[in-house]
Amino acid sequence: MDIRIKRVYAQPDKEDGTRILVDRLWPRGLTKEKAKVDLWLKEIAPSTELRQWFGHDPEKWTEFQTRYRSELKKNKEQVSRLMEEVEKGPVTLVYGARDEEHNEAVVLQRWLQR
Repeated sequence: MDIRIKRVYAQPDKEDGTRILVDRLWPRGLTKEKAKVDLWLKEIAPSTELRQWFGHDPEKWTEFQTRYRSELKKNKEQVSRLMEEVEKGPVTLVYGARDEEHNEAVVLQRWLQR
């Protein structure tokens, strides 16, 4: 299972495989051409309530992971859709957050690789 993560603002390359945006909101200031996103799974992203509560506060990271995994367990349709892509070959989960250690793509990658 080849699942990578990368900021959507980072330069795309052919090693990325299928680029899947896992944010609920489109990244600010980025065109679709520049983003090179193959699939946008906005419904797999954390709920608006969870995203706003977290606010990328590292002190809330542990609780955010628990809450987001709980949401993923209830989101079978979107998780299945993502797994279909993962089974086809390399996938890069792209996200807009500045924090490369505390974001939904990190949680999603670990959750899928379990």
